This record gives sequence, C-alpha cells and structure tokens, in this order.
Amino acid sequence: MLVLQGWSQEKATDLGAASNEQLNVHWAYGAYVPKEARLESLTGHQRAKLFVRQTFTTPGIYIKSAFLSLIDQASGKPYEWGGGLEGYERRMASNYGRSSIQNVFSTTGNAALQYEPRYDRCHCLGLGPRTKHALLRNFLTYNQTESELRPQFALYGAALGAGMLSSVWRPQTKLWTEGYHGVVTQAEFGMLSNWIGEFAPEIGRKLKLASASPR
Repeated sequence: MLVLQGWSQEKATDLGAASNEQLNVHWAYGAYVPKEARLESLTGHQRAKLFVRQTFTTPGIYIKSAFLSLIDQASGKPYEWGGGLEGYERRMASNYGRSSIQNVFSTTGNAALQYEPRYDRCHCLGLGPRTKHALLRNFLTYNQTESELRPQFALYGAALGAGMLSSVWRPQTKLWTEGYHGVVTQAEFGMLSNWIGEFAPEIGRKLKLASASPR
C-alpha cells in the first residue's frame, strides 16, 4: 500500500512538472515551450492558467505597458492627457488595458480554433534558420496537431479588436487608426520577443560568463 502511494505521488509530481513545462511564461518574451520539451496541445484549463499568467501574475505585460507608455509620453500622445506623472499613469492604464483585452480576445480565439498560443524554440541550427523560425512564428502557428501551420488569425484579430476598442477611451482617436496601430505593435513586439526567446539561453550564458570573468 505504501509502495503504491509512493508511486502515485511520484507519478503526480512527474505529471505536474511536465505540465509546468508546457506553461512557461517569461517576463521578457512571453509564453514558450523549452526546446527539450515535447510540444503538447493545451487543454482548456491550461489555456485559462496561461491567460492568468500572461495577463496578471507575470511582470512582462506591465513592463511592455510601461515601455509603450514612455514612448507615448515622449511623443505627447494623446495630447489631451498632458505630461507629468498623471499623464504617464493614464497612458500606462490605457496600454495595460489594451494588452489585457488583446489577451482575452486571443485566448478566446485560439481556444476556439485550437491554435497554439506559445512560442516553440527551433530545433534547427544556425543564426539564419533560427532567426527565420522566430520571425515567421509571429505570423504562423500550429493547429491542434502541433505540426500543421496556420496563419495567426486569433493573435492579429485580437490586436486589431483591442486597438479599435481602445479608441473608446483615448481622446481624438479613430477606430481603424487605433486598430492598425495595435496590429503594427503586435508585429514589431512579436518578432522582437520571439527572437529574444529563441536565443535567450545563449544570451543568458554569455551574460553569466561576462559577469564571472575577472576585471
């Protein structure tokens, strides 16, 4: 009996570890699957858990919102929100709200289509092939087979919809202009974050070596 209980606990631990491998969210480049892990189609519960991590409990969305708000603050957009701390807080709330809404739309769309919402690191070698994989994965994703590529309909539909919706609270903005801005922002940040996510292990090792080397 004790042996069976021990085996059951060990099996549950292994399953928990395997599940966590499928739900990694990095603060700099978002949801990803490690190269050594098998890419598995997510359940509805896993998709919901990933949404919570991406939207609330991982600092990446807050860092992205803060960075975009700095750009808006420097360019004075929207002008009606003024400058200073109060203006920055409004821009921060606006950018976080738009990103959160985009996550809601993309999670719902990907779940309906059974599309893959995570970045999978390339099993290829070389700077060129890996860069190509990282950039293309911002526009293509797998369906439920985890082998057949499909256009990122849910991701870019969500970016368009969230951008258009943000025109409700952003003064002097047009519906389609904000939608277009959301799509462009997704394309730019998506390609950058995928590239960082692809080469993150190498970047981390080089930074460690640089910090450990004598000066």
